[in-house]
Amino acid sequence: MRSVAFHLNCLTHGGTERVVSNLANRFAGEGYQVYVATEWEDEDEFPLDPRIKRVHVGLREGDERKSRVTQFLLRIRYLRAFLREYRPDVIVAFMRRANYRALMATRRIRIPAVISVRIDPAVSYVSFSDRVQIRWLFPKAAGAVFQTGEQQRFFEPWLPKNARVILNPIHEKYTDAPETTVRERAVVHAARLVDFKDQPTLIRAFLQVHEKHPDVQLRMYGPDSGDGTKEICEGLIREYHAEDWILLCGSSDKLEIDLPKGLCFVSSSLFEGLPNAVLEAMALGLPVISTDCPCGGPAEVIRDGENGLLVPVGDAAAMAAAMNRLIEDRDLAERLGREARRIRETAGMQAVFSEWRDYLEKIVAEY
Repeated sequence: MRSVAFHLNCLTHGGTERVVSNLANRFAGEGYQVYVATEWEDEDEFPLDPRIKRVHVGLREGDERKSRVTQFLLRIRYLRAFLREYRPDVIVAFMRRANYRALMATRRIRIPAVISVRIDPAVSYVSFSDRVQIRWLFPKAAGAVFQTGEQQRFFEPWLPKNARVILNPIHEKYTDAPETTVRERAVVHAARLVDFKDQPTLIRAFLQVHEKHPDVQLRMYGPDSGDGTKEICEGLIREYHAEDWILLCGSSDKLEIDLPKGLCFVSSSLFEGLPNAVLEAMALGLPVISTDCPCGGPAEVIRDGENGLLVPVGDAAAMAAAMNRLIEDRDLAERLGREARRIRETAGMQAVFSEWRDYLEKIVAEY
């Protein structure tokens, strides 16, 4: 294999986009010709290695006035035209619609398509259209990569036999960060402020923690998604006059420095694929509390009571109890953090890149 193409909607800040940019940059650094084919560009995107060729395969000027069906067919046509012009050895698609487009665009073209699911399929792949396309298209995939076994089992009847579970790669700035021994009186959280991350439940849980530990802050890092979650969080903070001890810190490009200052890290998601923030916090040696959310991402890497704590989804009381436990039992917290750091061995960038490289090399060789 000499070249690889990645296909997704865009590279704006999100978990999938971070994984693709990290993988694309590593493939380029290893000497592969890398293409990233996207539907659109955004002002706030993850950076790409200058050796990577970015190609626009989305709608063109004037297409927005055409019918929805016509737009759908044009997207496939433009992706197929890209494949015919550049002839990558394999195309890897990320996310639902990109998966469908890649499988349709490679019909009658001798280029293997690998699909990748990055979210809870029980939420995102359940419409009538999804059911039809999964049964028709997924058996045509040359390969499939999932973040969790639960994701893979959802599609089991329609998958190629070589489907794999591969963890998200953790950026080197987290795996190479030195161990932190000095903690500040703060609980930390990092994620976009968006509905499925369920930050309002985290705030309600921390209100209970504050009753026992009024000197501890909650520091929440992450950008606003624009869906109204930030406003809900701000309303709760105002309602309980918590401005001094629940802080919406916004985006940070130095989380490897900010997060390890905390006593523990909390993820409150309703559903996830495999949250990058959880992996990064573990790599930094933080004791992690996470909801045991579908589709099994946190449970894929956290062994409850050994290298982190799992709590039920949406349960503010259980989340508060877990935070109080780690605030009060620092020996337990530090032990969980030390065990969590072992995630570097299986989800470090080099380990995950090697899994992807070997998998794609095998697919291309056998296709």
